[in-house]
Amino acid sequence: MALLSPSRRLRRTVFSEGVEAAGVKAYTVYNHMLLPTVFRSVQEDYHHLKSEVQVWDVSVERQIELKGPDAARLMQMLTPRDLREMYGGQCYYVPIVDETGGMLNDPVAVKISDEHWWVSIADSDLLYWIKGIANGWRLDVLVDEPDVSPLAVQGPKSDDLMADVFGDEVRNIRFFRFKRLEFNNQALIVARSGYSKQGGFEIYVEGDRNAMPLWNALFEAGRKYNVHAGCPNLIERIEGGLLSYGNDMTDDNTPHECGLSKFCDTHDALGCVGRDALLRVAKEGPTQMIRAIEISGPDVGVCDRWWPIIANDKQVGRVSSAAYSPDFKTNVALGMVKMTHWDENTKVQVVTNTGVRDATVKESFWI
Repeated sequence: MALLSPSRRLRRTVFSEGVEAAGVKAYTVYNHMLLPTVFRSVQEDYHHLKSEVQVWDVSVERQIELKGPDAARLMQMLTPRDLREMYGGQCYYVPIVDETGGMLNDPVAVKISDEHWWVSIADSDLLYWIKGIANGWRLDVLVDEPDVSPLAVQGPKSDDLMADVFGDEVRNIRFFRFKRLEFNNQALIVARSGYSKQGGFEIYVEGDRNAMPLWNALFEAGRKYNVHAGCPNLIERIEGGLLSYGNDMTDDNTPHECGLSKFCDTHDALGCVGRDALLRVAKEGPTQMIRAIEISGPDVGVCDRWWPIIANDKQVGRVSSAAYSPDFKTNVALGMVKMTHWDENTKVQVVTNTGVRDATVKESFWI
């Protein structure tokens, strides 16, 4: 396998020292940075995540900072989700759309105050789109990438580990809420959130002074909880229906096609630049939608390209992510399926790298 050549364009993170010492085996490139993908094996990491606790370097979730009198107005222009009832201390999952209603990203918006927001982005150069909107509309807001590196603690024992490091106050943080908690004389934003269904937190580390001290403190306190270094796990995210921007959806897809209609208050999000296009989509309804797909047979292997979904010798969709689930003893997958075949238990076939497999469309995910 070819190796990545390091350069300043492929950035390390403030936690890379700890990641390397923990024995990372593979990376991917995400927002021009290194994102770990495997430590022991995908399967071992999967079992450990679902039973213990892990610390993830997710610095690749870059922040876009909106700061100024028009910050809230700009944030609403980016998303069809109505943000008027959102208050400081909340996090919202927000589809970001262009003028055609196409998905540009699906970040978490962190509202620090009416005039100060962070947008914790998935893998795309969203910064330039937001700068363009701000400057095109001559808004009184500064848009930039701050020096902020998220560190995630995920798994069933995450509350206990976090309480040992930050105190019992961390247990009172509600889902998609955050508090500023002290670590080593620095107040850090700690949110109950994360890219797994196992529960946990994301810690927004500003600067690098406390990056490795925090990493080391979590591993020292976590010895009794069998803490491991980890990373977003392919199997677990597919089981839980967690979408990956650039894999499962692109700017060719609307939020409605991605199953995100509940995050689209299109009639109320009056400032959204894609509002008119999404109103038409909402009225007519999508003609395709992301579905869970169960693929029969042994381990289907890596889905490194779109796999056609076939019915009666015609393509009716495509699989975008797939993996074998040790817990459910089947291949779990995500794919975009046409409305003619998206009903529960519809039988189809998938053209995989290992041949044609029988498959079944599901309306709900595994966890």
